[in-house]
Amino acid sequence: MPEARIGVIGGSGLYQIEGLSDIEEFYPDTPWGKPSDALTIGTLEGQRVAFLPRHGRGHRINPTDLPVHANIYAMKMLGVRWLLSISAVGSMREEIPPLDLVVPDQIFDRTVYRSRSFFGIDAETPGIVAHITFADPFSKPLREMLYEAAQQSGATVHNGGTYLCMEGPQFSTRAESNIYRQWGVHIIGMTALPEARLAREAEMHYATLACATDYDCWHEAHESVTIDMIVSNLNQNAARAKATVKTIVPLIAKFDQTDYQDECDNALATALLTDRSRIPATTIEKLGLIVKRYF
Repeated sequence: MPEARIGVIGGSGLYQIEGLSDIEEFYPDTPWGKPSDALTIGTLEGQRVAFLPRHGRGHRINPTDLPVHANIYAMKMLGVRWLLSISAVGSMREEIPPLDLVVPDQIFDRTVYRSRSFFGIDAETPGIVAHITFADPFSKPLREMLYEAAQQSGATVHNGGTYLCMEGPQFSTRAESNIYRQWGVHIIGMTALPEARLAREAEMHYATLACATDYDCWHEAHESVTIDMIVSNLNQNAARAKATVKTIVPLIAKFDQTDYQDECDNALATALLTDRSRIPATTIEKLGLIVKRYF
């Protein structure tokens, strides 16, 4: 099986990473089915990197229908510790114009149909009760490296901010957009959750590079978001995102050689509350790599 310590999940407009060499493809069956597409594993800046197009090549999968459990589990199978998410977002702030990048530090969940956890997600597999801490949903060191890499790549990037994750696939109404602004959010998108939650349960360091494509529909001086607008800005953002990924890889590789450990590495250490004697073997088997080190 291929191996990679660094994983990249590409969002709208980012379906491949140029510059990968020694390429392998990995399209596993996981306990949660197939991931969105085959993962491409290649060498970038001297490091093995795994790339997955979140919506599949050709942009085939709606945000609500994404096989997020399978996507995260497939990255876990490769040994990924550092997981970068590239996401297209709308800006909810004047000071974040389209084509700027944001490295958010918080998330607000407005999804309604998505399974949030690897634990207890279906009635046929009796679950384990696991309460992870999620006060800070993004990895601090990975966020810092992502911000530094985006700056080095020449992008205009904002450090911090709240990402509101909506259900979609429709865009916001004007009333919703204006209320979200009153709540103090900075950007809005459809894919950071449950991705960030599952990455934490899988004990990965996860951070998002959010690429602003529009002002949602709140900005009176700008037209409401349209697909033509998004596609035009996506193409420009994709180039900035790819440059950032290329720049961050050696930063991660250097940091990965340290002894640093935090709640991302050990999220389940104090989270598993269920009496071990009452956990069915089938549950442990299905969760596999997620809980293996604790059983």
